[in-house]
Amino acid sequence: MNPQQIKQRLGAGLLSFPVTHFDASGAFAEESYQQHIEWLSGFDAPVLFAAGGTGEFFSLTPAEVPQIVRAAKEAAGGTAIVSGCGYGTELAVDIARQAEKAGADGVLLLPHYLIDAPQAGLHAHVRRVCQSVGIGVMVYNRDNCVLQPDTLARLCDECPNLIGFKDGTGDIGLVRQVTAKMGDRLTYLGGMPTAELFAEAYLGAGFTTYSSAVFNFVPDLAVDFYRALRAGDRAFCEALLNDFFYPFMAIRNRGKGYAVSAVKAGVRLQGFAAGSVRSPLTDLTAQEEAMLDALIAPRRRPRAA
Repeated sequence: MNPQQIKQRLGAGLLSFPVTHFDASGAFAEESYQQHIEWLSGFDAPVLFAAGGTGEFFSLTPAEVPQIVRAAKEAAGGTAIVSGCGYGTELAVDIARQAEKAGADGVLLLPHYLIDAPQAGLHAHVRRVCQSVGIGVMVYNRDNCVLQPDTLARLCDECPNLIGFKDGTGDIGLVRQVTAKMGDRLTYLGGMPTAELFAEAYLGAGFTTYSSAVFNFVPDLAVDFYRALRAGDRAFCEALLNDFFYPFMAIRNRGKGYAVSAVKAGVRLQGFAAGSVRSPLTDLTAQEEAMLDALIAPRRRPRAA
């Protein structure tokens, strides 16, 4: 898939980041992962992100990323697969190249490791990754990798395959400046944890889509919310916020790292053998998992007879 094709896919509907499944020994559980990807691909999401943030990219070895991408591509049918990518520039370049060889339709460049960097360094980092592959690249604007509008504009001029901008800062003033400056040169993705909580504000700032973590375990609800948001059905969105998303947020906020751990628990509760999160994350307590189970219960996935 060429960069413009994946750009169109990214803007065509709701997006999601499947969790990465691990077995009892902590190794990648390919069979269970592919069953989950196949299930998710049956819903209205044009792109899934393999080995992304919710997929615990930060806990994977570089060699595991193309393995996960390849498994996702095999199971996804016509759904496009974008790979996570990150760390320092040399590692990021290698991961991006390996993901492309594994069949990824694009890469999402997550923030680099640990240290802050000036805009000149961020510019060089993103440019190297873009120039190392022929597939489309999206940048994830958050934490220690916040690109200013002028830096982003230079990158767009120099890198034709830079096609997406995902924001996790929550700085609506900054992202509105980006969308006003770059226009339709990029596709814009909301990337706050539990993105539905911020989706209306991002829509007003010029973002047409976002990545839904809860799509992992209640995909029908996530799609219903997205469609209502795009249709301007505020009453329906507010009802779902109060009935599901705010209660889920309360569970998510009970522990650090639960933005991933709670999602993975939801996948397990839907009957998939997703396994535990890898350290340094921790799983929900039994009490917290029971709370999530009660929240999911009305939306339980039908099981095979």
